[in-house]
Amino acid sequence: MNQPSQVPTVPIFGIPVSRWGMTDTVQYLTGLIQSGERRPHQIITANPIMVMTALQDPAYMEVMRGADLLVPDGTGVVWAADKAGSPVKERVAGFDLLHELMKVGEDYHWKVYLLGSTSEVIQATAERLHLQYPGVQISGFRDGYFSQEQDADVIAAIREAEPDILFVARAVDTQEPWIARYKEQLGVPVMMGVGGSFDVISGKSKRAPELFQQLRAEWLYRLLKEPTRAKRMLALPKFVVKVLRDKENLTKPR
Repeated sequence: MNQPSQVPTVPIFGIPVSRWGMTDTVQYLTGLIQSGERRPHQIITANPIMVMTALQDPAYMEVMRGADLLVPDGTGVVWAADKAGSPVKERVAGFDLLHELMKVGEDYHWKVYLLGSTSEVIQATAERLHLQYPGVQISGFRDGYFSQEQDADVIAAIREAEPDILFVARAVDTQEPWIARYKEQLGVPVMMGVGGSFDVISGKSKRAPELFQQLRAEWLYRLLKEPTRAKRMLALPKFVVKVLRDKENLTKPR
């Protein structure tokens, strides 16, 4: 587990989730980038589906526990922390964290590399982020459809671009393990999987309306818009049942 001692965490089934809110999280990540050390850090935006995947897959659990910072993205993780008696300050959604980092990046003229999604989506995302945050340099981008044989070329392109932040949007079972596998080679100070964020930024899809966000039901909006997610969403009720059933063991080491 790589999280430094100054990060207050709550263990959810052995996964150390940060208790910080957005402000402290952004301040911490800003410090990592501005330190000039360029030591690689993997940030994971943890949600119940990822937790359940980790409980079923030891390799994925190792990726989760090996991250440098896990923020409470999913509302179910926030709820579980409450049940554990060690509440987090607030939900830190990956989509919002991306934008908060871009805002700060304008002041410091950070360089950002975008990796993932389709060619059309990644190009539109790069263009829109450049317009919205002109002080940030989009130092490179490419789609997420590449094979393991192409990994070396992708890594070389990222290293050449020397970004301060790498945002990766690939399949949930691919993006975190890929970053974990290559983070030392990539050498980017902050690397974070952002799931479907590029789809929203590019305009391909819409984020849940404010009401769904306030009700902590963005998952329901996504399910209504994309019924094909139903099978994956089955992990949510399973997570709730497991938290309630194993409440006494929720925060115990595993």
